[in-house]
Amino acid sequence: MEDKKPILTADNLLKIDIHTHILPATWPNLRERYGYGGFIRLEHHKPCCARMMMDDKFFREIQDNCWDPKVRMHECSHHQVGVQVLSTVPVMFNYWAKPEHTYDLSQILNDHIAGIVADYPDRFVGLGTVPMQDTELAIKELERCVTELGMPGIQIGTNINGQNLDAAELFPIFEAAQDLGAAIFVHPWDMLGKDRTSKYWMPWLVGMPAETTVAICSMIFGGVFERLPNLRVAFAHGGGSFPSTIGRIAHGFEVRPDLCAVDNNVNPREYLGKFYFDSLVHDPLALEYLVNLVGADKIALGTDYPFPLGELEPGKLIESMPYDLATKERMLSGTALEWLNLKREQFMKISPSVNFSKDQKV
Repeated sequence: MEDKKPILTADNLLKIDIHTHILPATWPNLRERYGYGGFIRLEHHKPCCARMMMDDKFFREIQDNCWDPKVRMHECSHHQVGVQVLSTVPVMFNYWAKPEHTYDLSQILNDHIAGIVADYPDRFVGLGTVPMQDTELAIKELERCVTELGMPGIQIGTNINGQNLDAAELFPIFEAAQDLGAAIFVHPWDMLGKDRTSKYWMPWLVGMPAETTVAICSMIFGGVFERLPNLRVAFAHGGGSFPSTIGRIAHGFEVRPDLCAVDNNVNPREYLGKFYFDSLVHDPLALEYLVNLVGADKIALGTDYPFPLGELEPGKLIESMPYDLATKERMLSGTALEWLNLKREQFMKISPSVNFSKDQKV
């Protein structure tokens, strides 16, 4: 008698959210620690709430789900999210600061995330942050994240103090990530055109998608993906406006290679399917287009939890689509596991084991 294999159902799909942000509940006064301002501090002004303050300027109000892992797990259970991938809030990158200070703060943030993962290893995975403005220190902290803290990768910004991701100083960091097998999550920050988009929340609505597109194009045209074919990179917010502009980008490459192909003569379309996107596109037509463009195997659930511009019901968009269960399973967890180079068995405590028959295999 043949062994019966468990069949996928809508109720036993593991959800891994690759795009969530977390902060410590407290950290040292950075103005006093480093001797100058510009850093974020938390002002816990009432129960379960805090103000993120940049010196004396209000930045953002957050709730305890931004720092309390037990609150996060409760909310995850409500939405049937099994695993969150934790990364710092991008304003904490602080690439503008003195490198030794960003390095010190990176260690504080990374130790905090690693501690949460150690306490709840079946519910959380951690991504580190590194001082990208200093190649040597960035590689040093990247190595610590992977070899000492057990992190599968890091989160970085879309630009480093105005330098795009094809900058020569950054390549050794990407090379080290490939050698270490570390994944990279690219999140927009310090958006271009911010002087013209200060009104109507446009830096977040328009600037972020454009910023991510610049980052992707820089890595393509700059030859980063060509020179590092095993580098595993995922881009936030469904790749921003890149998917919808790839036709224009590829056409420009064909008609003006003298301007576009100066560092890499491979058509940008050749790199579709060679990096990953999260699923945070807010629209079923946009998700369908992205799936058709790069395939479900390059799209991972990502929500931008716990912030309001994210997907407020994690996985709802993917679950609403007319895909078979195997395709949904791939986007809800399979792609994340591949990108992070993790095993599903690590999370079996919170999701039943699933075996695929031939017609179900992702």
